[in-house]
Amino acid sequence: MKKHFLLLLFMITVSLTVQAQSRGVKVGYIDMEYILQNVPDYTEAKNQLEQKAQKWKQEAELKQNEIARLKDLLKTERVLLTKELIEEREEEITFQETALLDYQQKRFGPSGDLIIQKAVLAQPIQDQVFTAVQDIAEAKKYDFVFNKTSDLTMLFSAKRYDISDQVIRVITRSAKREQLSKKQLKEEEAKEAKEDMIDESPGLQERQKKLDERKAAREKLVADRKAAVEEKRKLAEEKRNAKKNGTTVTPATTTETPDSPTDNKATTTQPVAKKVSDSTAVNNRQKSAEERAQILADRKKAAEEKRLKVLAEREAARKAKEEKAKENKNKD
Repeated sequence: MKKHFLLLLFMITVSLTVQAQSRGVKVGYIDMEYILQNVPDYTEAKNQLEQKAQKWKQEAELKQNEIARLKDLLKTERVLLTKELIEEREEEITFQETALLDYQQKRFGPSGDLIIQKAVLAQPIQDQVFTAVQDIAEAKKYDFVFNKTSDLTMLFSAKRYDISDQVIRVITRSAKREQLSKKQLKEEEAKEAKEDMIDESPGLQERQKKLDERKAAREKLVADRKAAVEEKRKLAEEKRNAKKNGTTVTPATTTETPDSPTDNKATTTQPVAKKVSDSTAVNNRQKSAEERAQILADRKKAAEEKRLKVLAEREAARKAKEEKAKENKNKD
């Protein structure tokens, strides 16, 4: 069997070499385990199977504990039992052990329920994977597509030839399309075309990543500017409201005659809203000044720490140099 496999591998290698000399050969591979782990339907069913397997393990443990209990009981009561009773107990223990082995073999053996249900669970997904691989290979002109987790050993596999993510997208797209409207379907198709183009040219992926980062930075800048404009607008609106409230109070304070004793109070008393606005502006300026002072202090502190660090490094280098000179001198 090994000789046949090596012969097959040699023939494939020769075929690839011959075709590579005549034209470019396009080779890809998939990782079936990775694909299965990232398909939602398989993951959900696998979790259910794991819960069932856990229940089987618990049942096996109960049987094992019962056998251990029977053995301990026989060991304790052996001196009190007749030979017939001892043989009867031993036969019961042997029967329980045989039943446990049969149960474990039935559930977890090479042809047990767990292996069979795993195969049944994976088969539909594997069929979808094979169909998706054929579609991708025909659409993108792949000459060979290997399965990384099969018996065909891959001593090296470059990531740029891995089409596993493409297969996952092909499998999940059909489920998504059933739930989308026409507009959303059109947007999804455009997105899929973009993803396929990136897969076809790996260099575009890095470029697309940089473009997305720049776009995100621009959107953040625009959002910050809008927030600043909105904040200024709110402040201006508050000032206008405060001024408006202040003007409604002013006429009542200026109706007094010049000879009125309250005239001095009217001329010296400011509207309450205006005072609040002025106080807010003063507080904002003071806060801004404090923030600038704090920033300057932090910068000054950082510069001082950097200077001390440089001095310490120089001093350490000087001492090391002196010690080295002393060592050289002592050697001489």
